[in-house]
Amino acid sequence: MTDSTLPPSGRDSLTEDLRWRGLIQDSTDPDELRGLLDGRCTTFYVGFDPTAASLHVGHLMQVATARRLQQAGHRPLLLVGGATGQIGDPKESAERSLNPPETVAGWVERIRAQLSPFVSYEGENAAHPVNNLDWTGEMSVVEFLRDVGKHFPVNKMLAREVVRARLDSGISFTEFSYQLLQANDFYQLHQRHGCRLQFGGSDQWGNITAGVDYVRRRGAGPVQAFVTPLVTKADGTKFGKTEGGAVWLDPELTSPYAFYQFWLNADDRDVGRYLRYFSFRSRDEIERLEQEGAQRPAARLAQRALAEELTTLVHGAPETAQAVAAAQALFGRGSLTELTPETLRAALAEAGLVRLDALPDVAGLLKESGLVPSMKEARRVIAEGGAYVNNERVTEVDATVAPQELLHGRYLVLRRGKKSFAGVDLGG
Repeated sequence: MTDSTLPPSGRDSLTEDLRWRGLIQDSTDPDELRGLLDGRCTTFYVGFDPTAASLHVGHLMQVATARRLQQAGHRPLLLVGGATGQIGDPKESAERSLNPPETVAGWVERIRAQLSPFVSYEGENAAHPVNNLDWTGEMSVVEFLRDVGKHFPVNKMLAREVVRARLDSGISFTEFSYQLLQANDFYQLHQRHGCRLQFGGSDQWGNITAGVDYVRRRGAGPVQAFVTPLVTKADGTKFGKTEGGAVWLDPELTSPYAFYQFWLNADDRDVGRYLRYFSFRSRDEIERLEQEGAQRPAARLAQRALAEELTTLVHGAPETAQAVAAAQALFGRGSLTELTPETLRAALAEAGLVRLDALPDVAGLLKESGLVPSMKEARRVIAEGGAYVNNERVTEVDATVAPQELLHGRYLVLRRGKKSFAGVDLGG
């Protein structure tokens, strides 16, 4: 991290900044929380269960908040749950499928590496990675039941909304015990690292407060906690989902171009909240972007600022530059030849990439790509000057494409009019 990413400290305290951004939905004790956040270095933890090979944008709220707290002088413990990841927090719908321990162990390492760029591992408040398998794996069944289980009244556990929803259909003791495992994490981190604060998503409020209570029951503490709000979309669809599925942080699962486009396509009604939640720009900068966005919505200034900042944060400046260049080049405002094969393919895949074994004429390309429904319509579009191949207008209805015109020896970018485009892959 560099000092240039630090938010200005002249106007708001950390607590005030978090509240302005809407990042504190609930807390165990607002006054005590303020004392920890606005005081000297506090060790805090946030947890991530390895239920997949990568984190997704839904995790960015917690990742960004951890980064924010460290930049304010606090010390992060980033927990990737090698133990809890083998169990799974109960879902309201059905029992989770248990992944093999060796699979979970591999995911732990991948996610731990994925978290590394967001925090600093140097200095007095250096981040520290932790794995709850280190202490949970050492416990016997008797120790777990005696030292942990006896502090959890079953009636309170049954009152959890997710548990109540599963009582009729059934819930295993395995998932029922998840809360005890997570609560023990807070106690262990308090004992081992002096951790005094935990935060997480609002869906974890029950588990988190159980941990605060458990630390107290063990005669330790005091400790505090807060939760961030659930990220929602104004149109009612689930945040972090696209037609292609989840938006992952791993570039092998979601390309940097697709990641950039996800934020660029944010609804005008959402982008102000997203800037507050995820951006490290100052309050003045964010308010200015919101105002400019309201005055010139078609320019999508706030979305562009957000997309560039977060793509740089997750994937680095070079990949961001490629994503921006691709977005411009596909619409004829930049050079297609300057795009790497990976970026070009990712961009075309988002638009719709068709694999062909032979190279038809331009009219055939338009039809095969789905830009027009028929050869007749393809010829009409060409004759009227609305067809483009690699951003070059085609006006001859029987025009063809030479093999040497293929980008990187295999791709073509087709466009109909100003905004409709598709890709063709003629690779072997």
